[in-house]
Amino acid sequence: IVIFAPQTKKEMYKEIIKWVLAIIMQPAKSWEILSHKEEKGDEFLSRFVYPLIGLVILAAFLGVMFTRREFDVALALKAAIRALVYSIGGFYISSYLLNEIWPGVFHRVKDMKLWQHFVGYASVLMYTLDIVLTLLPDFFFLRIFVLYTFYIVWEGAAPYMQVEENDRMKFVIITTMVILAIPYLIDKAMTILIPGLAAV
Repeated sequence: IVIFAPQTKKEMYKEIIKWVLAIIMQPAKSWEILSHKEEKGDEFLSRFVYPLIGLVILAAFLGVMFTRREFDVALALKAAIRALVYSIGGFYISSYLLNEIWPGVFHRVKDMKLWQHFVGYASVLMYTLDIVLTLLPDFFFLRIFVLYTFYIVWEGAAPYMQVEENDRMKFVIITTMVILAIPYLIDKAMTILIPGLAAV
């Protein structure tokens, strides 16, 4: 896999898609390459996480068009806002929680950027399923494949996070549960606190 710094939006999205497919299909090889990949400042957020979450939000907006007999702009906007909150909130809260757990459970120095990178890359399957199932809700049974995230995290534990073998299983269980559970809990909390979103 050869990755070049994207120069245009088109190239940036091609790069994102390339990494998403690589991480899902060849997680071990991808994590090894990612462990040597250098990114300046917040380049990772602006060129990977935010655009990918943007696709989740766009899919949520367009999903109303595909799944409703009549397109309702208000409903589409609610769906987009809901996707924005649980995606962005899930990413940042998961990164924060895991960074806080890192020294206490694994006796490692806190590194928020490292965790943001790991959570972002490890979440690609979850984001991909969000996009696909929002546009094609009849394929809801595909949601079970989100459990493959356990394997993605497992493969990234040693090369990317330098987790020792005797801590690997504990790391995978804690990390995967946080990555998958936080967006889900945020989404459920929103439907309770803002009843109007429950209809989306």
